[in-house]
Amino acid sequence: MLLKPLYHFGRYLLLMGQAFSRPESWRMYFKEFIRQAYDIGIGSLIIVALISVFIGAVSALQFAYQLDGQLIPMYYIGYIVRDLAIIELSPTFTSLVLAGKVGSNIASEIGGMRQKEHIDAMEIMGLNTAAYLIMPRVLAAVIVIPLLVAASAFVAILGGYVAVVLPGELSHAEYVRGLLTFYNPYNFRMMFIKSIVFAFILTSVSCYQGYYVKSGSVNLSKASTQAVVYSNILILLADYLLVVLLTAD
Repeated sequence: MLLKPLYHFGRYLLLMGQAFSRPESWRMYFKEFIRQAYDIGIGSLIIVALISVFIGAVSALQFAYQLDGQLIPMYYIGYIVRDLAIIELSPTFTSLVLAGKVGSNIASEIGGMRQKEHIDAMEIMGLNTAAYLIMPRVLAAVIVIPLLVAASAFVAILGGYVAVVLPGELSHAEYVRGLLTFYNPYNFRMMFIKSIVFAFILTSVSCYQGYYVKSGSVNLSKASTQAVVYSNILILLADYLLVVLLTAD
């Protein structure tokens, strides 16, 4: 029962070791890096912004409902929405969404190349296919996804503002006061650490699933689905472990 997960984990580690080796041509790898960064960043900006604005709006309305009639000051809504978005919701939700969008695309693209024997042809030409197909994608994700997470946190805070300030439940001054209350710069560091780890997980797992896909459209679809499922599970597990490590006294 444990042999199969251990087999895949070992093969995953070997593939990552092969992927992060010296490139044959820096120019070729850089062009692929730019292409992947554009696809991951610009291609995901709209969906991340839409999800983030509703995350912030719903969080603000929920806490406004919970604090109504309580002794806790209402300006705490801004403080709660800020920390909730920065520490947890933006890095985790953004990564889970990107695992479905970016991860499935990566698995399908590399898996299609494997099934059409493009990877075999590149290997015959002496190209390190693991490095060329995986390294630019992982590096692009590790750089771009934290930027998307930062944008997501900003949009979530803005969404909370729109949800409670524009209807008049909270004044502009009160919301801003909440945003400035108990400010801790360490939370931003935690957000970026999480987003970097999650970015590496979702891209490397998806690359692994696509790289070793077997022939047949059913197997390609299965690999794409497994890339999303395994990435989401590992992201949630990593989220828990990172919270334990980063918040330990």
